[in-house]
Amino acid sequence: MHHDNVSTAAGSNDRIFDEKGFDESGKVSLDHIYTQPDPRAYFTTLRRLDYVIPELAKPFFGQLVDEHGGRRGRAPVILDVGCSYGVNAALLRCDLTMADMYARYAGLPAGGETGPASLAARDRALTGAHRGPTTPRFIGLDSSRPAIAYALAAGFLDDAVCADLENREPTSQEQALLAEVDLVVSTGCIGYIGAPTIERIARAADEHRRPAMAHFVLRMFPFDPIADALGALGYETERVDGVFPQRRFASAREREQVLDTLATVGVDPRGLEADGWLYAELHISRPRGTASLAAVSTSTATATGASRAQAHGTRGGTTLTA
Repeated sequence: MHHDNVSTAAGSNDRIFDEKGFDESGKVSLDHIYTQPDPRAYFTTLRRLDYVIPELAKPFFGQLVDEHGGRRGRAPVILDVGCSYGVNAALLRCDLTMADMYARYAGLPAGGETGPASLAARDRALTGAHRGPTTPRFIGLDSSRPAIAYALAAGFLDDAVCADLENREPTSQEQALLAEVDLVVSTGCIGYIGAPTIERIARAADEHRRPAMAHFVLRMFPFDPIADALGALGYETERVDGVFPQRRFASAREREQVLDTLATVGVDPRGLEADGWLYAELHISRPRGTASLAAVSTSTATATGASRAQAHGTRGGTTLTA
């Protein structure tokens, strides 16, 4: 399959990314940036790819925290699935942008004042200044122990589950943490984890206190298996109108392979992925009977998310109700 008039972030650096290999979906492997002792490689690499989805997700997550958080008489608890270095928590907790995060870490030299311990201490000072009695509590779920360890040391996460819940049940201690969650979010891990993980998270809570969920999912990964599994547990799932750019393709080869995958699952890439970006959709799942947001298109979260997404080339509207 060949497509003209497209752009990638890498250009002459295609070979650098292609040498990392590719996963089964055709995406370039970036596993190495998730296993470092601090986030410098993560942000240095993703800045080159214009990775933006956490910032586009932020206003939606904020609005959903207002809707579903703190229903148990305490500060809301958010579980970030595939949390890596606690990026979503940092944006929400400290009111940061991705530009802030790139400036904070990308390109910093190793050692000395920019070693992992120094960076974590600097981050703890930042998060401490944004902590209050109503500040949400953030729990991370990821299989990368180094990323989890940094996010905890930095104060972005309050607690964490370092586990692969695709292949095993949570331990009693992990289940106790998951049972406290009010809102489950993710911005790119679906496709690498699926219905087994999401179902185990939902089942950790009492059936009358199961959390709401909001997952940004690349269009190449069908969400139906997860929606069906949640439906069996009493959830209703809706897809938010519009699409959201995740990042530029890392290379021409990655673009071609992802376009082939999209063709295989019956997704039309014209005007979207064919133009050089990976795009995601937002799926919101709520326990049946949970009041949903009124369809107010002028709400802060909706308006902010729409304007930022449109600035990066998305199509369609963005509201939190179908």
